[in-house]
Amino acid sequence: MITSAPIELAVSTVIFALRPGDDSGRRTVWLPLVRRIREPQQGKWALPGGPLEPAQELSESAAFTLNETTGLSPSYLEQLYAFGNVGRSPGNRVVSIIYWALVREEEAAEAVVTENVRWFPADDLPELAFDHAEIVEYALGRLRGKLEYSNLGHAFVGELFTLSALREVYEAVLDKRIDPANFRRQVETSGLVRATEQVQTGGRHRPARLYRFTAAATQLASQSASI
Repeated sequence: MITSAPIELAVSTVIFALRPGDDSGRRTVWLPLVRRIREPQQGKWALPGGPLEPAQELSESAAFTLNETTGLSPSYLEQLYAFGNVGRSPGNRVVSIIYWALVREEEAAEAVVTENVRWFPADDLPELAFDHAEIVEYALGRLRGKLEYSNLGHAFVGELFTLSALREVYEAVLDKRIDPANFRRQVETSGLVRATEQVQTGGRHRPARLYRFTAAATQLASQSASI
């Protein structure tokens, strides 16, 4: 005989930021985790999140729990996927709607950091609760894939940027060095960016041309991830 049990809905968020990873100053992908203070899996690190309240929209729940635990209110917050395998959590079945958020380094520096809220490099995470390691891996793959064809880098560099700054974003996310000349050629012919009449001043080198993403790139980035 098949018995029915309540299915609980939860919303969790993967937050990515680019931060210096070692003494070299080279930036890598980091994310904040929250230590669980109660069972199940008390003491393990997990993604920020919580149960979906009946009166909350999904995006409201993601934004609320994210701000409640980390103090962050990112401008880029997108629904990513749903994880709901049977047995992913003890007790009642839990289906988690996953959002992801991208924040700039200066925003990440303002995040709440406590004994139970810490930033970790994405390639050196502690043991995570439930299936959160699988969720992070999925989100990283999505980040790397979408960076190749959209203006997703905008979340890390802002409205105007140099090609050097954009290349550093690609290097951090893809975790590899990229030849500057090849990158410039590929980006300029991709149709994703266009040069402006403005230049970056204040450095010791020749002023660098500032770029912005095109409308076509913006349209691609706004397409929702499949659920």
